[in-house]
Amino acid sequence: MSRSEKSSILKSLKSDLQSLADPEKAKILSRFFKTGRGQYGEGDVFLGIVVPKQRAVAKKYLELSLSDIHRLLSSKIHEHRLVALLILVNKYKEADGKAKGEIAQFYLEHTKQVNNWDLVDLSAPNIPGDYLLDKDRSVLYRLARSGNLWERRISVLSTLAFIRENDFADTLRVSEILLRDDHDLIHKAVGWMLREIGKRDQKAEEGFLRKHYRRMPRTMLRYAIERFDKKRRKSFLKR
Repeated sequence: MSRSEKSSILKSLKSDLQSLADPEKAKILSRFFKTGRGQYGEGDVFLGIVVPKQRAVAKKYLELSLSDIHRLLSSKIHEHRLVALLILVNKYKEADGKAKGEIAQFYLEHTKQVNNWDLVDLSAPNIPGDYLLDKDRSVLYRLARSGNLWERRISVLSTLAFIRENDFADTLRVSEILLRDDHDLIHKAVGWMLREIGKRDQKAEEGFLRKHYRRMPRTMLRYAIERFDKKRRKSFLKR
């Protein structure tokens, strides 16, 4: 495929997204994803497209090159970045071992562009998480200690892939690193992953909570114990 043909594909994708734009929905999403000054999504621009429609566009443009995915990830438009990641997830699912490695490496080189919670949640378990199932996972500990909010969220959300395989050790270790994190989005993410462990092995979750619940942020703890019965929830909420 020639360079001009590749450029045409990217132009067509952007045109398809623009045709789906909904200004009123964009206003709602801008508020929901905290795009105001000083908020976590500051500067993010929305077209106002719901995720199912973005998934349909991503499926249509599976052949998009990694260089064009890079261009989309560099966009200020939220839907450009989300569609880029959805394409990347689809590519990863269809790839063989070597290509999976290339896609996972590409993802890890672009973590700072995976910069809102939905972008993280829809991609981290499916690309780096899946890829690291049978590999060294030290990169997740580097990300967990990052000064970048989204890299820290990627670190713990990636472990959802391990949890699904009843492998909890790295989730618990990353959670320990993030216990004192100062951001609500990390509190929610860690609590969510602990709750996912509890769905499969409540003793494993409770063992972690008994050790750490007194110093866990309240939001993290509440997310973690959401499925507990009333009596057990109350006992953990007592400090």
